[in-house]
Order: sequence, then C-alpha cells, then structure tokens
Amino acid sequence: MDSIYLAKYGEIWVKGRNKYIFENKLIDNLRENIKGLGEFKIRKNLGQIIIEPLSLDENYEKILIERVKNTFGIIGVAKVYRTKDKNIENIKNIALMHTKEKTKDKKLSFKVEAKRADKSYSLTSPEIAREVGGYIYDNMDNLSVDVHSPEFVLRIEVRDEVYIYSNLVAGVGGMPVGTNGRALAMLSGGIDSPVAAWMIAKRGVEVDAIYFHSSPYTSERAKQKVIDLSKRISKYIGNMKLYVVPFTDLQLHMREKCKQEALTIIMRRIMFKISEAVAKREGAYAIITGESVGQVASQTMKSIYATDAALDMPVFRPLIGFDKDEIVRLAKKIDTYDTSILPYEDCCTIFVAKHPYTKPRLDRIIIEEVKMDKLEEMIQEAVEMIEVIEIKRSELQ
Repeated sequence: MDSIYLAKYGEIWVKGRNKYIFENKLIDNLRENIKGLGEFKIRKNLGQIIIEPLSLDENYEKILIERVKNTFGIIGVAKVYRTKDKNIENIKNIALMHTKEKTKDKKLSFKVEAKRADKSYSLTSPEIAREVGGYIYDNMDNLSVDVHSPEFVLRIEVRDEVYIYSNLVAGVGGMPVGTNGRALAMLSGGIDSPVAAWMIAKRGVEVDAIYFHSSPYTSERAKQKVIDLSKRISKYIGNMKLYVVPFTDLQLHMREKCKQEALTIIMRRIMFKISEAVAKREGAYAIITGESVGQVASQTMKSIYATDAALDMPVFRPLIGFDKDEIVRLAKKIDTYDTSILPYEDCCTIFVAKHPYTKPRLDRIIIEEVKMDKLEEMIQEAVEMIEVIEIKRSELQ
C-alpha cells in the first residue's frame, strides 16, 4: 500500500475520438504546474489521471493539491491510498485505517461509495460498499450511517488497482489551456478584466495581457498592480506575457484634437486598434475585455458598437450580462479582488471626460477621430515601444 494523487476531469469526456488530445494537453499542463515540487510520474488511467510522487517534500503537499485543483480541466483531486491487493479483506482493513485517521473519534454520519471499473471483479459496486460500510460500522463506535447527507464519505474505486480516499478537493473545471487557441486580454487594473481573462482561459484559451500605461499621470505602482494581477491569474493560466503600452502621447494628442464628450469612446477605439495589432503579431485571434452592459458610459450598447467598429478581430466579453456583485464574488474566488481594489489610477480614469457620450453615433466619433492627424503614426510608434514582461507560473504559490 502507498499514497498517490488522483486527478479527475470532466468535460473532456465529451470529446469523442479527439479525447486523447485534450488528455495529453492536460497532463502536459499538470506537469508544468507542479514542476519544482518534486519528481512525479503522471499517467492516464481509465478516465482519470494518476500523479505518483517519486520524491515529494511533505511541506509541498498542500501546494501540490492547490496547483492541481487550479489547473483548468480538473474537476477534483484527492490524495488516495493505493493497493494492488484486491482481496475484500485487505480493502476493508485499509478503509478502516483511513476512516479512523480522518475522523479521529469524532461523532459523524458516514457512507461508503464504491465504483467497480474492473468488471471482472467478483463483487459489484453496491456489494463492495455494503461489505466495507458494515465492517467500518462494526468497528467504530463514533460513526452512524446516513446514505443521503453524510458528514463523511469514504470512496473506493476498484480498477487495475484499488483506490481508497475520502477528501475530494473540488477543481476549477473547464478545458485544458492550450486546446482552444490564443487571445489577448486588456487588463486595466480594475476588478473586471482579470475575471474576464480567467473565464476565457477556463475554456482552454491561452491568454496574454496588454496594459496601457500613461506615465507620469499613472504611477509605477499602478503598473506594478497590473503585474501583480497577471501573477494572480497565472496561477491558473500558466506562463503568460504582459504587454505594457506607452499611452501618454496618444492621450494628450487625443485630448488636444477631439471633443471632450467623445474622448472616452475614441480612447477605447485606439486601445482596441493597438491591442489588435499586438494580437495579430503574436498569433492571437481575439481580444478579451471585462465589459458589462451598462456598467459605465463606455459600456452602453451604442458605445460598444462604436468601439467594436474600430477593429476586425472578435472581442470576447464573458462578463457582458453579469452584475457587479457577481463579478466581485468571482474576483474573490480567484484571489484577484484585494489587488484590484488598491487605489492606483489607470489611464482611463485619468483622462476621462466629465460628460462622456453614452449614446454615441459612429459617424460623429469618426469625424472627431480623424482630427488626430498623427494617429496611425503614433499607434505604430506605441506598438514598437511596448515593454514585454514575462510572467512565470512559479512566481506565486
């Protein structure tokens, strides 16, 4: 008998003949995410992934489970006892030992769930559960049976080996990152955009980020805040690039040439144009934003229409129908909220119009935008002067 880690996946099951592509990518991502914690053998086993430690410092065990559960594609992970001896008496003894270890004489209700993947095994799943459950009940005075809402669930899986465990830690689910192309997320430093990047990455998309920095109007602390947010989401996404765009000259030129009421929409259009140029250069196929309909002036239906008209690339807005409370809950769940609310201004809040258009007409926006006689030249200069920051998955536990 020894201990291993069992990782379960969900949605990959629906991929039919292509399932192996997603499984292999998930294993690659797991291997990358737990790199540095020890030596591991990782393999598929009848719809599950076995992570077998060849060497693992016990101080790293919690970090290992955390990293596995935060890998997109994983719906659950557990440390399990493994035995090759399928004799029911051996299974009962290990199950009793594990239950005693986990319950520690607490008064709890329990049940046993069994799954027989090895159909040649002499006992059925209900029979295994009944045999083991009865044995535990007879040998432990602190447990009572509750098959509907138990406080403790013992799980037994009979496969080529037998797995016995109880604490299945929920994973983030989704699809393995790298199975659905690449996109570029516009990170502002606020609450919404990191959540939007996380949601698209959850669908298997590799995500890099772009940030518009207006020095000296925005401080280095504002830039560092976005770097820190990138590190937060890299826990799930993996290694990523952060493109920092020098945006001050473009904003000053815009403010000099255009009507104040149009500044917000024109600024968004310019950001989209720069983001599209970077995305195309880096092999991405979409832009990601954290916009939600009606949340601010730039997010009314007409405003979104006017900004989208500036580019050809699709824009993903996974938060489009969310209210703020829903977004905040997600931000807290993925551990970006506390960083997002740090009081450092971004370029949008510094150069915002006092009374921006909320129902802009595209033709009028274009009339204002063409007044920026150096626009294309300045966009090209901004793209060429971008600072690229490599965000490594291992930089944050």
